[in-house]
Amino acid sequence: MKPFKIIALAKQVPDTRNVGKDAMKEDGTVNRSVLPAIFNPEDLHALEQALLIRDKFPGSTVTILTMGPVRASEILREGLFRGADEGILLTDRAFAGSDTLATSYALACAIRKINGFDIIICGRQAIDGDTAQVGPQVAEKLNISQITYAEEILAIDKKTIRVKRRLERGIETVEGPLPILITVTGTAPRCRPRNSRQMMKFKHSKSASERSEKDEEYLNLINDRPYLNITEWNVNDIECDRSLLGLGGSPTKVKKVDSISFQTKETKTMNDKDEDINSLMKELIVNHTIG
Repeated sequence: MKPFKIIALAKQVPDTRNVGKDAMKEDGTVNRSVLPAIFNPEDLHALEQALLIRDKFPGSTVTILTMGPVRASEILREGLFRGADEGILLTDRAFAGSDTLATSYALACAIRKINGFDIIICGRQAIDGDTAQVGPQVAEKLNISQITYAEEILAIDKKTIRVKRRLERGIETVEGPLPILITVTGTAPRCRPRNSRQMMKFKHSKSASERSEKDEEYLNLINDRPYLNITEWNVNDIECDRSLLGLGGSPTKVKKVDSISFQTKETKTMNDKDEDINSLMKELIVNHTIG
């Protein structure tokens, strides 16, 4: 069986458990500098599916691709620590403020530059938007097949892949032709932990922007160990239309984000006696909670 070239898409997202009043900027974009950044959870599940394929078919490779600021290199290193073969950072101020349409366009342009892939795999959605649009939009822009809501990859050969999907009303098994894009749900197996050997190998890996702040000794280390180089591309490195990027290429505008917390005002202790249940039902009907 031939080896497969797999691209795992990942996103560094703000931890939505810590959304406060300063979470949004005046222009409607997320103020990421005030929020802790994490690896998007479902993208980690997708990475595990990519690594499982690589483990099963010797010679296969997993390239992890992310678009974001320079600090997004952190999740590329996290992917390398868990088993990915290489990381690519797509970063440029021109990408700032991109909605799903502009993001998928930029990612598709970067994927065309990579070229020769068999499978693109990513999380179903990111927790900072919950739109589940980027994966399918990338597939459409690349004009390839897609399978969404994947929970497990059951079989794969040189032409097709068979996947188990987890849907609201049950489970289904579908088959699609390669090349293909697959989005993975949070019900898929969790990603494997960091590997100590991978951590030792890639702990000094840096992108070009990160290396610019390092001394000559570190640059000599990079020359001796080229695998420590995290590839960094800007808008000039991919063939794209700048008008379709960033805020200018984003028809979606976020007006406001509210942090809503539910608090209990009253409590009522009951037992299973009929009179207590009848009393509760009457109360709920009177205040129009039901009925």
